[in-house]
Amino acid sequence: MWKDYSIGFIKKNRASSVSVLTSAFISALFLSLLCGLFYNFWNYEIESVVLEEGNWQGRISGAFEEDEVSEIENFANVKTAVINEDLSDGQTLIVDICFDDMRAVYQDMPLIARQLGVPESSVSYHETLLSSYFINDPQDSHPPLLMAFYLFVLLLVSVSLILIIHNSFSVSMNARVHQFGIFSSIGATPGQIRTCLLQEAAMLCVIPVLIGSFVGIALTFGAIQAVNILADGIIGRHEAAFAYHPLVFAVTILTSFLTVLISAWLPARKLSKMTPLEAIKNTGELQLKRRKKSRILAHLFGTEGELAGNALKAQRKSLRTATLSLTLSFLGFALMLSFFTLSGISTNHTYFERYQDAWDVMATLKDTEIGDFSHTDEIHALADTDSVIYQKANAVCSIGADALSEEVKSLGGLDGIAGSEVSMADGIYAIQAPIVIMDDSSFAAYCEQIGVSSPENGSVALNRIWDNRNSNFRYKEYVPFLSGNQDAVTLRNLEDAAAAVAIPVLSLTQEPPVLREEYDNYALVQFVSLSTWKQIQGTIGNAQPDTYIRILSEKDRTLTELSAIENELTNVLGHDISFEVENRIQEKIDNNAMLNGYKLIIGALCVLLALIGIANVFSNTLGFVRQRKREFARYMSIGMTPEGMRKMFCVEALVIAGRPVLITLPVTAVFVWLMIRASYLNPMEFWSAAPIVPVALFIAVLFGFVGLAYYLGGRQILKCDLVEVLQSDYM
Repeated sequence: MWKDYSIGFIKKNRASSVSVLTSAFISALFLSLLCGLFYNFWNYEIESVVLEEGNWQGRISGAFEEDEVSEIENFANVKTAVINEDLSDGQTLIVDICFDDMRAVYQDMPLIARQLGVPESSVSYHETLLSSYFINDPQDSHPPLLMAFYLFVLLLVSVSLILIIHNSFSVSMNARVHQFGIFSSIGATPGQIRTCLLQEAAMLCVIPVLIGSFVGIALTFGAIQAVNILADGIIGRHEAAFAYHPLVFAVTILTSFLTVLISAWLPARKLSKMTPLEAIKNTGELQLKRRKKSRILAHLFGTEGELAGNALKAQRKSLRTATLSLTLSFLGFALMLSFFTLSGISTNHTYFERYQDAWDVMATLKDTEIGDFSHTDEIHALADTDSVIYQKANAVCSIGADALSEEVKSLGGLDGIAGSEVSMADGIYAIQAPIVIMDDSSFAAYCEQIGVSSPENGSVALNRIWDNRNSNFRYKEYVPFLSGNQDAVTLRNLEDAAAAVAIPVLSLTQEPPVLREEYDNYALVQFVSLSTWKQIQGTIGNAQPDTYIRILSEKDRTLTELSAIENELTNVLGHDISFEVENRIQEKIDNNAMLNGYKLIIGALCVLLALIGIANVFSNTLGFVRQRKREFARYMSIGMTPEGMRKMFCVEALVIAGRPVLITLPVTAVFVWLMIRASYLNPMEFWSAAPIVPVALFIAVLFGFVGLAYYLGGRQILKCDLVEVLQSDYM
């Protein structure tokens, strides 16, 4: 009997049945897609860490014999113990260890160190890899929480998806309280009613949930392939391989079916607490516990506006997911576009536009002293290029207070400008003095450029300091650091203040050589030739380990031309030096591709949230025919026309779609204003690049889909015989 009733109800209430079917399909699809994407993202992050840093969980170093490695493998829970040949040397062995249960790594590694007789300081952990598995050092008060944050976002969105199914069932089944009250009055037990509701849920949701889950898997595969295509060509990125674990599928299916069961169980539980008379009195209509006047809607749209306001208040609980999802999606979309726009403007200011004429190809020679580099002549001989080979070192410069320029003194002295960046003792300032060591021919060309006739045995000082009183970091203005009569500077060793050397100042200049370098705001930078450096190297020391080659093209600065220069440079350097080469145009292409990838991921999340909200609106509007037809029948009985009903639907759709916009636009405006102020950008720069068109399109799509949902629901209402509704109710 109950089976026949369920089948009959489903056939004769196609609108509410389609609403439940659609909700179950959409929720299962997006839940499967979201879980699949998260699993693939997590798997890709682990693959990246393993490729870049190696597949080890704990590492131990010490002066022990190779046969002791077998002792490590005999420890309980140790899976593998392998000597790291690249890091080990003749005196120290470094062993990479993997565990069967990696969650015990922070407990087992100290025990292994103690057994081998080495201090715990010889133990290190692969924290990046371990944190990807949500394993953190119990002693770390600030563990990395990025993956935990992603998991939280996944759970948050999953809850929203689950609520779609629940709300759809609530709209459909709560409208039937009146019917089941009649059944209860003639002897139906709560158990029978629960059985009826659960079998209806099974009939409606089994197939949509399964199909939605499989479609979600297919879309996950498509998304991974799309990401690979969009990110093709990015240097250093490995291709993502689609992966799907059976546990992910099991979680998706189990979550969907549990949601269906709980959503079907709740109305039955509600019925079991009601007396048959209370249930019969329930007509399934939207009820407003306390009426409030919607003054704004009444003023703008008249009586229909006030009725729409009351209807929305009555639906507040069922529309909560839609409102939250639409608001979060639009807010996230607008903030994302604004942030990336501001970030792009800032990056162009500080990097691409700033250095576009400073370098085209850069090579970093790892652990190579400039004095040991033997290919200087070959680098300078590269056709149609201008090149500089340089290394950096650190020192401290001693400057008397009377050597400061008048401009610095007028700004309150060095203490007033640099603050704690400088120190003073006995009238002598100790100032950071970074040293840029250039090959002899490049230094001679630089000296010729600034008008120095004798480039031998001396330094060129970058005679400028940031005037932070009258300019900000975005648009810096400089004043002379020292007075113009400085003949020599005293450079001191950072670690040994007694180790000092005085070198002649060939020139004080505010024009640095054309290099891809950022100089400290309050330091007195020294440019010296390699020959000069060899004379002071023993005293100053503190040279950084790498040497740099800056190349500018003197021909077309296209990707093809720069790639050709990059290939020539690589051929010159050969295989006897460890180096990295960067191409400016390729760097910009990669940067844009990376930003587009971030936009795609975050944008997809925003679209997903929007679809959740829109699906919830469709779920409510397609399922509210039975809830609201008595409401509109009464309105018609007192003279409301179909045009008035349409107007009421339009007002409701306008409020549902407009509320996220009204919340988001002011919040976004405040965010942009604060970011512009914090970054000292010109507001007109942002306005000229503001993402107005994408935001407007998002708003239009939002209004379009919500309007479509209300159009379909309203059309079903208007097709009903609303006069007959007041006389009877279908069983």
